[in-house]
Amino acid sequence: MKLLTGLIFCSLVLGMVSLLPFPFLSFPGAWDMWSTCSDMREANYTNSDKYFYARGNYDAAQRGPGGEWAARVISGKDPNHFRPAGLPDKY
Repeated sequence: MKLLTGLIFCSLVLGMVSLLPFPFLSFPGAWDMWSTCSDMREANYTNSDKYFYARGNYDAAQRGPGGEWAARVISGKDPNHFRPAGLPDKY
């Protein structure tokens, strides 16, 4: 009986643990998008906003399920599709 109770308890704990990380996985993806916005302000380059938004979404999508969700909510194409001519390679 103790074994059965222990197995049920462990399965419940493991089930709950699998639900918890998803919201926490979206934070690094959101941070990626925020950091690219600060890069956009630093670059101060004309018509580069679409590129930086796409880059932030692309980086966020690489973070796993939470990042993919955050990128999908906002959008997310290949960033080089929007890269303006003459933008420094730093970005």
